[in-house]
Amino acid sequence: MAEAADFQGTSASPARRWLRRTGALLAGAPLLAGLLQLPAAAPAAAASATGDPVSVSLDSMSPNAPADGDTLTVSGTVTNNGKQAVTGAHVGLRVGPMLNTRSGINDVAEHPDEIQGVGGSEVGDKYAQKFAELAPGVAEHFSISVPMDKLDLGADGVYEFGVALSGQTSAQPWQQVLGVQRTFLPWQPSDADTKTRTTVMWPLLSSVHMTAKTGAGELQTPVFRNDDLAKELAPGGRLDQMVSLGKDLDVTWVIDPDLLASVDAMASGNYRLQGDGDTTVAGPKEHQALAKQWLANLQKAVVGKEVVALPFADPDLASLAHRGTSVTGSLSHLKDATDVAATTVKTVLHVTPSTDYAWPVNGAVDPSIMRVATSAGADRVIARSDSLQETAGLSYTPSAARPVGGGTTAVVADATLSTAFEGDLTKAGSGTLAVQEFLAQSLEINAQTDQQRSIVVAPQRLPTAAQAKAMAAAVRALQGGTWSQAQDLTAAAKAKPDPSATTRIPSTSAYPTYLRRQELPASAFQQIARTQDKLDDFQVILSDQSRVVTPFGRAINRGMATSWRGQSGDGDGFRSGVEAWLDDLAGQVRLIDKSETKLSGRSATIPVTVQNNLVQPVGHLVLRLTSTQPTRLKIGGKAYYEQSVDIAGGHAQSVKFTTSANANGRATVIAQLYTEDGQEYGAPVSFDVKVTEVTPTVMLVIGGGVLLLVLAGFRMYTQRKRAAARQAGEGGEGTAGEHSDEPGNPDAPGDRLPEEPDSAAGTDDPEQPSDPEPDTAPESTDPSGTGERVDR
Repeated sequence: MAEAADFQGTSASPARRWLRRTGALLAGAPLLAGLLQLPAAAPAAAASATGDPVSVSLDSMSPNAPADGDTLTVSGTVTNNGKQAVTGAHVGLRVGPMLNTRSGINDVAEHPDEIQGVGGSEVGDKYAQKFAELAPGVAEHFSISVPMDKLDLGADGVYEFGVALSGQTSAQPWQQVLGVQRTFLPWQPSDADTKTRTTVMWPLLSSVHMTAKTGAGELQTPVFRNDDLAKELAPGGRLDQMVSLGKDLDVTWVIDPDLLASVDAMASGNYRLQGDGDTTVAGPKEHQALAKQWLANLQKAVVGKEVVALPFADPDLASLAHRGTSVTGSLSHLKDATDVAATTVKTVLHVTPSTDYAWPVNGAVDPSIMRVATSAGADRVIARSDSLQETAGLSYTPSAARPVGGGTTAVVADATLSTAFEGDLTKAGSGTLAVQEFLAQSLEINAQTDQQRSIVVAPQRLPTAAQAKAMAAAVRALQGGTWSQAQDLTAAAKAKPDPSATTRIPSTSAYPTYLRRQELPASAFQQIARTQDKLDDFQVILSDQSRVVTPFGRAINRGMATSWRGQSGDGDGFRSGVEAWLDDLAGQVRLIDKSETKLSGRSATIPVTVQNNLVQPVGHLVLRLTSTQPTRLKIGGKAYYEQSVDIAGGHAQSVKFTTSANANGRATVIAQLYTEDGQEYGAPVSFDVKVTEVTPTVMLVIGGGVLLLVLAGFRMYTQRKRAAARQAGEGGEGTAGEHSDEPGNPDAPGDRLPEEPDSAAGTDDPEQPSDPEPDTAPESTDPSGTGERVDR
């Protein structure tokens, strides 16, 4: 980006501002020339070359942006990194030249500890701290306070400011600068004629914490991947710091609704953590209190502030644009994530957020990213100036809003301000330097022109606790400063655009290579599409679709999260886990395997059992039984027959099919569940039916045998009657009745003729030989066992 003072003679600043700055530089020229002739300059270079410097850490500056009448307090540590003691040492303050360009500030920031670059003279012995000796490897603390009027600052602007340690060693027994730390002193003691309107985005996002699994109860107890979220919410944690620091700042809150949903789920209690394998363990009860307190604090913090809701789970727009659009249905997930965002934020925080913004990673855009970013309804895309670079040679930083066509506005955040707090800021010194550089750049932007502009700061998505502290310190200084005024993001997006600012979206080939390497692979979107297809099939049979559609829909959104960048293995594992869990749930509605069935008649019924191990009823299912040999065995009089299936949760249902046999032998039968729209559901069950049909020849043989039995009985009866008559004639006057107990009496019990078989025998037996016992139990009305599978 071109800067005002980088193009001499083309500055847009007023003549009086240019004259003030030029006068300040001229006034300081003799001083700088004298400093260059100091005898200590050569020894300083020699000391640096020997590898025995002293490191200086500038741990704090207060105030960060001083005004007239203030006293500047500087504190830090000095450490002797050499092998020789430093004697006659003292820490002094140095005010260097005024820096008139943003690039000049960058140059100093890139080499803050170079001894050769130290400029300016010490403020004076009165404002220095002396050390009799600095032993090797020993760190000493210093703190120096100086009234601002003792620094002899000239015109308003940014001054190079340094803290230097001078001393001598036995190898170099002369006074020299042995260590320095350079930073910036923004000086704007009175209100600027025109103030920059500054928008600071305050990102409240996290990584993915919740899985697709939920419990079977009414509350559907959520299952978390781990307990990392509780660590971020705990006092001093990253998210705790973001809320506690942000509540007093004039910022625009940019929130991922998935974070709110996750904390709200934890606050509801009884959340569980993923264990080994398929096991889960209960989350600690004390973490429920943490989550509740954090949400309460956040609700208070956002009152009266602008809240921007990103699409649910912060989907990776660049990955979607570059690798996902070739997969059917991928863009629909972005629309779903956008639709649910406002509802989630309003439910949890009780505020209505704006959903008009899309935020690609690092604000890097190209035509495909712009198309995807606006496909779900957002008409404002947060870009960054190192992507949407100026091409017109402007000598100032233009306002953020850029109309890029089609009713879309690119809100271009300033790259330098937005990246000021990246890196390791856990050490106090690094945080202080970041704050001072941020303020210096902000003041220099304001000094470029008297035209009021709107500048946007879009920091990293997941600031650490240390980075958040530095960001908050810088924003507080801006709020109390004299050259900037706060405004929200929507005001910046609606501000009058600069007609000279570029609106050309960079080409796809200009997209940064390092960002492209971090993108989600195409296979991720293919797996997401496969999971969605399975979810579509599964939900058709459910009586309460929301119990499954909601957790799995949100899990699919999480599978596209920006936080998976650089964590391809974890992302793949998460998406595979979602698909596997859906397969497991869908498999709880299935056919029970059957063994071979035997039919010994022309017709019979065959039972097929459907098991539902979900807690909710299922329906809209059709069970089809198909004979692979319909000439031998027919189902319902044809090759196949279908029946509707509705099963209560945790129960099984036995569905009976009427069959008819035409010939002996074995026939294979296939049972398959279908949804009502004709889609196969689950795996089929195949079993054999063995037919042993009764033939006419067999019936003739059986009939002939019965006839022979009847004839034989009749012959025996006549023979016995004749024998009885002969005995009566030979025995005299008795009658047959008088010898009723004699053997051979036809009325005696032992002599009774065999009775004919009863042709109706067996009619009271409900079981037919051709209708065997079913191999599965009929539908049970008993409650489910405690160990059964349930839907989530």
